[in-house]
Amino acid sequence: MLKACKSWYSYNGGGTALKRIPVYTVSGFLGSGKTTVLVKLAEEFKKRGKQVGIILNELGDENVEKHLFEDQKVYELLNGCICCTIQDDLVRTLKGFLSGEQADVLLIEGTGVANPLEIKDVLLSPALIEEFELISMIGIVDASHYLEYQSMFSSSKEIRSLLKEQIISSDFIILNKIDIVNEKEKEKVKHKIEKVISSEIEIFPASYGNVPFEKLAGQRHRIVSLSDTKEHHHHHHHTIGTLKIEDLPSIQLKVLESWLKEINGLIRAKGYLRVEGETDPREMQYAARKTVLSDTEVNTEKTVLILIGQDLNIEEIRDSFKRIFQ
Repeated sequence: MLKACKSWYSYNGGGTALKRIPVYTVSGFLGSGKTTVLVKLAEEFKKRGKQVGIILNELGDENVEKHLFEDQKVYELLNGCICCTIQDDLVRTLKGFLSGEQADVLLIEGTGVANPLEIKDVLLSPALIEEFELISMIGIVDASHYLEYQSMFSSSKEIRSLLKEQIISSDFIILNKIDIVNEKEKEKVKHKIEKVISSEIEIFPASYGNVPFEKLAGQRHRIVSLSDTKEHHHHHHHTIGTLKIEDLPSIQLKVLESWLKEINGLIRAKGYLRVEGETDPREMQYAARKTVLSDTEVNTEKTVLILIGQDLNIEEIRDSFKRIFQ
């Protein structure tokens, strides 16, 4: 596993393409400066000889920012939000990079009202997790409007909830537009953000999205395999955001759901599971404390369960999994 805050390309034999396609996501509320950061990131990768693929999402039927990415492979997902109406389009676009379209690195920008967790959900799905490597989810916060958006008198509950989701989904947070707020307001915004994120998440103050490339390109997202004890001991921390469990035994669905409900910090789970009494694996989704099993069998013998959350405790999950399923 690569250490956080190092760039994936620096571990890759001087810049040759990785087996899995590295992916960065850029999210933030409307007007926070997402596209500015995305342009800078794309330009820096291009300077380093990387072929960049870009996926832009827009709620309308036209994206007016496509011209900013000259000589880049840009794919537009229009008339909907990645997180809801066009999630299937995102899957199809991603699969296009596996069947002909070439990219050394992939950048994804959601709409200003997108929940990044939904993009993460796609990238970490059993069908794509071995093809794409989520390097970092970059979240951008507008320091000049954040306190206003948090006020019950000037924003809605939906906006406040969305902002929180965008922040807690991020591996790296850019506190943007600090040039137009005073020091007291900047520190107040930073303090409010720190209340809802893990202590490991870095908050980087910036103006006009100016962030050093090494910061933007750092590998911050970690996936730990429950069975890989050597990998686990390599980490300095006992909590992570994504945990993968492979080669599962046949499972009773109700027992699995009860176990998932007891995991602190778990937001979602998905995987290919073999249910007791059945011969072939089926796809499982867990969200809002409910487990749903697909009606159709999947074309694989592999069983895998992917846990997505915030500050998941590896040791606690390992111990309870062994106690219940092994």
